[in-house]
Amino acid sequence: MNCHTRPTGTPMKHLRGSDLAAVAKLATSATLGVTRMVEGVHQSVWGTLGVSGGAVAGQTGGLTGLIYKTVRGVTNLVGKGLDLALTQLQPLFEAADQAAPETPQREAVLAALNGVLGDQLDASQSSLATPMTFRWAGRALDFQLPNPLAFPADQTGFAPPVTGKILLLIHGLCMNDLQWSTSTQSKTSTQPYLTHNHGQWLADELGYTPIYLRYNTGLHTSQNGRLLCSLLEELVKHWPVKVDELSVVVHSMGGLVMRSALHCAIDPALTWPKHLKNIAFLGTPHHGAPLERAGNWIDVILGSTPFSRPFAKLGQLRSAGITDLRYGHVVDEDWRGHDRFRSKPDSRVALPLPAHINCFTVAATLAGQRSPLADRLIGDGLVPLASALGQHAQATKTLAFGKTSQRIVHRTSHMALLSSPEVAQQLVTWLRPRSTMRASTTQSLG
Repeated sequence: MNCHTRPTGTPMKHLRGSDLAAVAKLATSATLGVTRMVEGVHQSVWGTLGVSGGAVAGQTGGLTGLIYKTVRGVTNLVGKGLDLALTQLQPLFEAADQAAPETPQREAVLAALNGVLGDQLDASQSSLATPMTFRWAGRALDFQLPNPLAFPADQTGFAPPVTGKILLLIHGLCMNDLQWSTSTQSKTSTQPYLTHNHGQWLADELGYTPIYLRYNTGLHTSQNGRLLCSLLEELVKHWPVKVDELSVVVHSMGGLVMRSALHCAIDPALTWPKHLKNIAFLGTPHHGAPLERAGNWIDVILGSTPFSRPFAKLGQLRSAGITDLRYGHVVDEDWRGHDRFRSKPDSRVALPLPAHINCFTVAATLAGQRSPLADRLIGDGLVPLASALGQHAQATKTLAFGKTSQRIVHRTSHMALLSSPEVAQQLVTWLRPRSTMRASTTQSLG
């Protein structure tokens, strides 16, 4: 546990010059989207009165159509003008950005933006799209270097020791690697806030070297799984000392990404799966989250009348990563060829826990004690207990965590899993080397 005070200051100081061009494009796209939505409502009303629309479905005709066309044209013109002006300033932005430090505030905003619109940012090659990288000691690993974990000669700062025990930590939806460090209020005035990080805790207690993944949570889970599978091979290949163990701690969506990466690791030439020993899931929605399913029903309700149908596009702004949380999609077959905004039953490919790997799960509940109603409706505020524990009505979809490999923490929210001392101690207990641990867990997995 370390003490710190929360940073203060104006939000604008966390922006970079290069962000302006990407934000301008995003604003132009949003304005065009709202214009199309309003015109759609307008034409829906005219249609009930027998007035024909324009050449394209959802657009108005006549003078009204000309007005909307003019609005779209002016918006595009302004957008292109901004783009041209900002492009000319790009060299100045790049020079300033090279000296600009990374701030938790800016990265938190980008993480949230990627969670909601990450697939669209990636498709448009926006500079706001977050690339997948491993982070160590506050910086991204560069596998083009002979030793990616070596600090440059001109860089000062603390470099933690590198051991043969790698601990990978994977964050959840709309988050980033910096948010593994969580702040809680203390009871002393001299130390108002305490910072906890499960990775640093396990490093201190068990000698791990913590590596943090940062990724675009708006992409499909299976897309991130493939990227992670490839990146893990690079990590093990370039690790500066002999790898004795790879263990993984995941939060929320991160658990689905890790399961997807293991599904992709079918090439016998891959070496990283051979080092994988433990996976600890914290609040992972293995069988989905009700909030996304509720969002899907909002799509259905809004699309049921011609007047509200254009507003359904607002619900469809959410990313592929979010819609994958409806049932806990892990592989391509779960979503490929399907309209992700169309209500349909759970048709996931059943993907069991990996054999010969110690798998643990922590589920949280806001309730003080368990009850059928609290388990189903409350959970940790986002993920029901059954989903986090891998339990399912269909035996083929049930994830067989051993009895000693499950932990339920009460009066704990989804996000509080990251700062819970109870969870931290449980992780130490599970990941502490024991000769009998692997045998007992493997047997419980069947």
